[in-house]
Amino acid sequence: MEYKEFITIVAHEAVLDDIEQAERAAQATLETLARRLSPGQARDLLAELPAELKPWIHPRGERQIFDADEFLRRVSGRLGVDMATAERLSRAVFYALGRAVSTKEIADLAADLPGDFEPLIAEAQGRFAEILPAEEFVNRVATRAGLDTRGAQRATEATLETLAERVAGGDVDDLIGQLPVQLHGALKRGRSESPDARRMSLDRFLARIAQREGVSPDKARAHARAVLATLREAVADKEFFDLDAQLPAEFRTLIA
Repeated sequence: MEYKEFITIVAHEAVLDDIEQAERAAQATLETLARRLSPGQARDLLAELPAELKPWIHPRGERQIFDADEFLRRVSGRLGVDMATAERLSRAVFYALGRAVSTKEIADLAADLPGDFEPLIAEAQGRFAEILPAEEFVNRVATRAGLDTRGAQRATEATLETLAERVAGGDVDDLIGQLPVQLHGALKRGRSESPDARRMSLDRFLARIAQREGVSPDKARAHARAVLATLREAVADKEFFDLDAQLPAEFRTLIA
């Protein structure tokens, strides 16, 4: 693939009218990726990319270890855009990357990165991971719970953080891979507080949500139902089934 074709794909996928913006997005994403990859993997990608892209993916010093959220924060900082825009642009670059290099190299890339890079890898592999935007997620919670946007945001974060305490860390990682980056913080906080699934009754679960949200347990129940209903729409059936399977029968009143 030629350089011009790569940048044109980025511009098309990111819905950019300005080719220079697409070039900046490609440079920021690939330079950040180069710091996250093992030197060997970076060199393998470098060998298959157009000459103009090689300086951006060239290994620079020792490999740095960071998660997908930090990856997007770095891209965001390089470009001077918000996280949602950084995610959209990075996905476009990964899509172009998947068109530019071999299937084997994309598989090797996936193996070299942690699981929370899944939405970006899915773009590179042409699987088109559809992620519900954070604004839409919160709006659906607001509609279901009769809350304003700020209240729905608090309810969403309180419920997700508490859910991440209650279920296994691997399932939290699966959720992170399917939810927008703006919701990752709450899930990661809950996981860090309880790396292993913390046993708690429904009453305790709701009490923790109420405390985090600053509302009564009755309101926390209604809000949690709204968040979990929206979560069910936002993630794949398998991931939601795995969550449901870990919760005691009394939690069905929130999920039904």
